[in-house]
Amino acid sequence: MKEIKLSKTQKEMMVSKVKTYFADNLDQDIGAFDAEFLIDFFAAELGGHYYNQGLADAQHVFNEKIEEIGYIIQELEKPESI
Repeated sequence: MKEIKLSKTQKEMMVSKVKTYFADNLDQDIGAFDAEFLIDFFAAELGGHYYNQGLADAQHVFNEKIEEIGYIIQELEKPESI
C-alpha cells in the first residue's frame, strides 16, 4: 500500500476536527501539533484497514458493472439463422 498523503488543506481540516472532538467529547484541549501527530498515527497504523475496505467496495461495484455490461451485450445479439 502506498503511503497515505494528505494535502495541507485536508490536514488542517482534520486537525480542526480532532481538536473539536477532544474539546467536545473528552473535555481536553490539545494543540495542533498533537492533533496532527494523532492523525499521522491513525493513518499509518489504521489507514490500511480503511484503504482495503475502499478497494473491496470498488471491486464490488466494478464486478456489478461488468455483469451489467454482459447483459447489455447479450441484448445486442442478433438471432442466427441456419
